[in-house]
Amino acid sequence: MKHRILVLGAGYAGAHVAGNLARRLSPEDTEITVVNAVPYFVERLRLHQVAAGQDIETRKLADVFAGTAIRLRLARVTSIDPGRQVVAVADADGDGELGYDTLLYALGSHGDDRGVPGAAEHAFDVSARPSALRLRERLAGLGEGGNVLVVGDGLTGIEAATEIAESRPGLSVTLVARGELGAQLSAGARTHLRQACDRLGITVLEHTGVDAVEATRVLCADGTALTSEATVWTAGFAVDPIAAAAGLEVTENGRILVDRTMRSLSHPNVYAAGDSVFTIGENGRPLPMSCASAGYTGMQAVKAIVGRLTGSKVGHVKLDYLGNHISLGRRDGIMQLVDHEARVKPKFMGGRGAARIKEGILKVSLWANSHPTFCIPKRRRRLTAAPAGPTENHAPYEPKAPAHKAVA
Repeated sequence: MKHRILVLGAGYAGAHVAGNLARRLSPEDTEITVVNAVPYFVERLRLHQVAAGQDIETRKLADVFAGTAIRLRLARVTSIDPGRQVVAVADADGDGELGYDTLLYALGSHGDDRGVPGAAEHAFDVSARPSALRLRERLAGLGEGGNVLVVGDGLTGIEAATEIAESRPGLSVTLVARGELGAQLSAGARTHLRQACDRLGITVLEHTGVDAVEATRVLCADGTALTSEATVWTAGFAVDPIAAAAGLEVTENGRILVDRTMRSLSHPNVYAAGDSVFTIGENGRPLPMSCASAGYTGMQAVKAIVGRLTGSKVGHVKLDYLGNHISLGRRDGIMQLVDHEARVKPKFMGGRGAARIKEGILKVSLWANSHPTFCIPKRRRRLTAAPAGPTENHAPYEPKAPAHKAVA
């Protein structure tokens, strides 16, 4: 009987892992199934462009996995039963179950309303394509001078605000920041960011908390009310409670706890990658939710699964956090690097050069995920043994931290 590998999610992490497992493991021994709720690969890093009105081509997963022997199941994951080694799914035809021998959990994350009253009902977000398309429709229906309020000063909020302001110059865009705008950037990069906001006509409100969202306004912590015909909520991301409900060992916010090889601390035949995993980077700090982290954790999961199934050594991937690439519309950007202790470096790149680098990264990422078995070897590894339980690697990952301890 073939070893059943089940991959949950076909985003940046899941698609990468599934394709690379198909590339490295013999189909005579393994059966790889990918479960995803939608039939296309979502370029999440471009969803703010979609919301702003730009046409971004989508790739069908059936085309992405064509010729790989990967089975694609279009369904929504509803629960996991690790004891029986089955995953419950639901699609247009009803409910069903899929069995597995090895599970890769890569369901990613979604926008987090942080429990703010009215945010879920009245605000838009750019964490999924359907919600980005709803925001796009709303923005298209606003008249000249329509008020758009972007809540959240993280990278998603900055990119959404600048993209909307550039693509729809007739709208009045306000960016609400809980702290100082660009606090995670160097002094020079912060100045560049402010200049970009000024150039695009974006009003920035710093040190402003939001207590509630209503249909036509946002109520701030200081008692003021801001008029808004379209409120864009970008105040963070959260994961689904599926892993926690299944009994996997997770953090307080539901991210799966793993060892250095992305293997679940509580369930040895479960691996995790992408936004849904909590792991410590080489700098001693938790890896952020990002496309880059999805790549690193995905590559590590592939090495671990292939190594254990084929009886070979499990290699390690460096879990680096190198910095951030931020788009400020289509013709401007910021590339901010950090040092080995995650401190921002004084120097940064801004302007068209940074925008071109960001665009290049997005294109390479899309190409890699759209060609998961490029240069597939003629001879792939045969299985020697299935993973049987904890190994010498099955312990919490505690790297040699520089000067700080990691915080959850």
